[in-house]
Amino acid sequence: MFDMRRREFIRLLGGAVVAWPLAAHAQQAAMPVIGFLDSQSRTFADAVLPAFRQGLKDNGYVEGENVAIEYRWAENQIDRLPALAADLVRRRVALIVAGAPPAALAAKAATTTIPIVFGVGDDPVKIGLVTSLARPGGNLTGINFFSSELAAKRMELLREMVPAAARVAVLGDPTFTLTKFQVRDAETAARAMGLQIQVLNASTSREINAAFANFVRERPDALYVGTGPFFVSRRVQLTHLATRHAVPAIYSGRQYTEAGGLMSYGTSLTDAYRQMGVYTGRILKGAKPADLPVIQSTKFELIINAETARMLGLSVPDKLLVAADEVIE
Repeated sequence: MFDMRRREFIRLLGGAVVAWPLAAHAQQAAMPVIGFLDSQSRTFADAVLPAFRQGLKDNGYVEGENVAIEYRWAENQIDRLPALAADLVRRRVALIVAGAPPAALAAKAATTTIPIVFGVGDDPVKIGLVTSLARPGGNLTGINFFSSELAAKRMELLREMVPAAARVAVLGDPTFTLTKFQVRDAETAARAMGLQIQVLNASTSREINAAFANFVRERPDALYVGTGPFFVSRRVQLTHLATRHAVPAIYSGRQYTEAGGLMSYGTSLTDAYRQMGVYTGRILKGAKPADLPVIQSTKFELIINAETARMLGLSVPDKLLVAADEVIE
């Protein structure tokens, strides 16, 4: 009798040992997978991913515990995005998060069924992502963080920093689909302030060097740098050349001032990516993208690099110091 019980115990124990890894595998297989598609590099994303993960956590999702993330970085090579988006669709991810307009448009072209949460700096209706901000429809929704729609405010801040400025150079990336709108808005704002404008284009590192060589000859009083993933990837080059050639410049986000740029004004990207994480979590819980209105960011940041101002021989006006969300010393 004892031997029979002992054999039965061993048999049951052995069955449990086999069942445990099978149960663990089933649990892992059921874990939803998010596809994270971005036109930029992982280096840039490292600054915003913690905020995105916090938004997920606010909805009960923690990467590696109950949700997995497949990352795809285009490394500023926009032509790679369609293939990267198609790969995520083939992997049957539960949702695609798309940072920047080119990634969002590539994701939209790749699927009409997988939910997509985008983060774009331009009007998502104007660029064709959704039909309405209030009722996006389809499988997309997300965050509009206005990086390209603040031209007038940036030009105003640049004029306050350099009140004697009469000629402003505008640097744009002609390969970025939204540059024409940015340049138009910058020109409109400059004309309203009586400023002369010189528009220069750059889409490679060599062309950036050539643009600053032009500044040496033309000597503009200030520089307005447009938005776009390429310029973000070359922010160190841009800010160092501006300082070396003593050209006061304004940029679209804090990553430039942290790299040594004089000043920046734009949406808080950390807040925007946190909101993208929140929407991602809500959709994983069952919400439909069509029912989630596009969020328009309301948190904007003015960042001033006081050390760079001193290097350029500028005295930052008290008005700007008071208005600044952060002054880098």
